[in-house]
Parts: sequence; C-alpha cells; structure tokens
Amino acid sequence: MKYRLQLHDQQWQLIDQDEPGMTPVIIDFVSGKTAYRRKYGHAGGEAISKAVGIKKGNRPTIVDATAGLGRDAFVLATMGCRVHMIERSDMIAKLLEDGLRRATEDEKIGPLIKDKLTLTCGDSRHALLNVPFQPEVIYVDPMFPLKDKTALVKKDMRMVQDIVGQDEDAGELLKIALRIATNRVVVKRPAYADHLAGIKPQASIKTKKHRFDIYLTPRPAL
Repeated sequence: MKYRLQLHDQQWQLIDQDEPGMTPVIIDFVSGKTAYRRKYGHAGGEAISKAVGIKKGNRPTIVDATAGLGRDAFVLATMGCRVHMIERSDMIAKLLEDGLRRATEDEKIGPLIKDKLTLTCGDSRHALLNVPFQPEVIYVDPMFPLKDKTALVKKDMRMVQDIVGQDEDAGELLKIALRIATNRVVVKRPAYADHLAGIKPQASIKTKKHRFDIYLTPRPAL
C-alpha cells in the first residue's frame, strides 16, 4: 500500500510511504488555508456561495457528495449552511472525522462545527438516500483528468486523486442527485471540461480555472 494513516501528536496523518520526506497530509479546519477562506472568503463573494444559492435570508441545506478534504463544505458551513459531507474513501473519511473532532474542540468555531457540519463514509450513489435531512442543494466536485499531463498538482490533492480515483461514476451520481435535491445540483468542473455526462446545466458561474454548473430541480426524468 503506497499510502497509509498514522497517528501523530493526537491527529491522524496521511503519509506516502514511497516518499518518506514528504510532509504528511492532515485536515485542519482551524488554521492555515482553510481558515483564511473562512475569514476572507465571505467578503470576496466566493463563486461557490453564489452557485449554491446563498443570499440574504437564505442558507440552503447542502450535501457535499464528493467531500474530499472538506474545504468547500467547511466554507459553506461557516457561511451558515447546514452541510453533510459524503466521502467514499475510508482513509480520507478518517482524516475528515479527525479534522471535525479537533475543530469541535476549538473555542471559536467548535459550536458552529457541531451545528453545521456532519459526515458519512460511503458511496454517494447509495448514501444520498440516508442523509440526515432533505437537501436543497447537492454539490458534486468529481475528480477529473488533467488537461496537461505535465502540470503539477498540489501534493494533498494528488494523494486524494490516487486514493479516490477518477470518479468514473460521476455521471450516474449526477442523475441520482437530480432526483433528490429539492432546489439544485451544483457541479464543479475545470474551465476546459465538457458538461458532466453531457447534461447541459441551466446556468454556470465561471472563475479563472473552474466553472460551477447549476442544474435546477426538479427536472424531467433522465
């Protein structure tokens, strides 16, 4: 096994056994890059908040069906949305669970985490039927192949890609999500990519590198 989890200083780390000098991956919702997005992402009017339909007086319930390292889910939770994460990889889910545990112990964000952010480990195609609430929004951010094979991918995301794979069932997940979300499904895509499963969205919000495709529901049966 190329990757494994280890417990160090009371936190779980993901390590690459083939590259022992590489800094381990942990999930930290309290400090670092995630904390910066929590503090400053609101004022910047992040595209993701617009895509999921956040506006004055409206904070939709959201299922993040491809949680990964939980960064988008966490930011949406800090914006006031109740977010349930689903992660199919046991390893990544263990990191998320550990990150949530430590975040709940934080004096500033602990109460928010307990109230707004939850997690299930499983295949979203099935787990979507058993989330703790009826989601208004389902967010899907599938892994995708790089356009430029020589492009460097950030270490933590490269490890997640290796563990999770290419999400070849993402099109099936989209079709299931469209039947469950009561308001919309939001799919994050690289700017150059075609629409997921060839299904055209009603709207898109574009950033420099990515695009949020918005599928309003209910839609005709697929």
